[in-house]
Amino acid sequence: MTDGTIPPFVTPPFVSGPAGDALDDVDVCIVGAGPVGATLACRLAVAGIRVAIIDHAALPPMEDPAFDGRAYAIAAGSRLLLEAAGVWAHLPLPACAIEEIRVSDGRPGEAPSPLHLEFGRQDAAQPFGWMIEARALRVALNRSLHDAAAIRVMAPDEASVIRTAEGAVVRTRSGCVFGARLVVAAEGRRSALRDQARIAVTRLPYHQRGIVCAVTHERPHHNRALEHFLPAGPFAQLPMAPTAGHANLSAIVWSEDEGVAQRMAALPDAAFAHEIQRRMGDWLGRVTPVGRRWTYPLSAQYAQRYFDTRLALVGDSAHGIHPIAGQGLNLGFRDVTALSDLLIAAHERGEDLGGPQVLRRYQARCRPANMLMLAATDMLERLFGNDNPLLRGARDVGLAAVHRMPALRRAFVRHAMGL
Repeated sequence: MTDGTIPPFVTPPFVSGPAGDALDDVDVCIVGAGPVGATLACRLAVAGIRVAIIDHAALPPMEDPAFDGRAYAIAAGSRLLLEAAGVWAHLPLPACAIEEIRVSDGRPGEAPSPLHLEFGRQDAAQPFGWMIEARALRVALNRSLHDAAAIRVMAPDEASVIRTAEGAVVRTRSGCVFGARLVVAAEGRRSALRDQARIAVTRLPYHQRGIVCAVTHERPHHNRALEHFLPAGPFAQLPMAPTAGHANLSAIVWSEDEGVAQRMAALPDAAFAHEIQRRMGDWLGRVTPVGRRWTYPLSAQYAQRYFDTRLALVGDSAHGIHPIAGQGLNLGFRDVTALSDLLIAAHERGEDLGGPQVLRRYQARCRPANMLMLAATDMLERLFGNDNPLLRGARDVGLAAVHRMPALRRAFVRHAMGL
């Protein structure tokens, strides 16, 4: 709980002092309008819960009309959430289904090990997930936010928050003041609200950077993805829907040691394409980079708890994992599903949305499963991200063994799909 006192929580209007303009109170104030925070706002608004969402950046400039190479892998469970929030229907560009995944092990420039793991259409009744361009999701979120009468969008703006057992008061840099039952930190890994609440964070550096880009290729991908484990880190090719200028398109997510990643990302197109080909092989034919190249430092971290007085953490404010399994954003969406379900149920029962019982239920529902996912991705990175001959042999045998066990394959698939 932060220092300071406020009057008992009252619903509209909260009477502000001369420092700002009074606005009607809301049920939930979300700080951070990225995919996780914005989806939570939309999902709550569909249920009639009054929401304010604040972001330091203006939302329209996030809708870059140019293809920039970034995309999201949306698991089946995350799609259900986006549909329930009214976001999926607003996507301006088509999504691409992921219907097959090949998992292999090897070294750059060499043929992958013949011992591999294949997930196919026989392992699930629907696609494992969908690839959507980052700009498309941003457009859909912005439209959903602005179309919802129950959402007050405040961007660009910044918030200072005072929380007590009775409620929270939010003051924005633009001069607005209002009350909220609950404040949600969706600010990302460097969450100021989490730090102000003195919630400790444990960090696990990997000394790697992820390279993110897109490529065109000669042959169609047939909705097939590749996860290729290499000594320096995983390399993933993810199928994308065609665009007006590119009939065959895939996203690339590629981990390397920090110095190597910076050098790779700076290569001329032909040399960069050659390095991709050395890791991906030639099953898609010749590749050509398109759009921008992005690099991100890779690490894992987790908050020791997910709530404080009138405060809940979601997404990267609560946890961050290695992208080895492509579950980072989907883990945040699982937080949104759990928290929104609890808040909607509390709203329907007339309970206090920011009360400690609701917040404890949220932590109990999410944190154990999130910690298991963090541990699993950390173990995968350490197991596969090396060139130890003994470990290489053991993991190749393990991949092949899972490949021959349909029931176990389907169990892995169902968990990864978030169903």
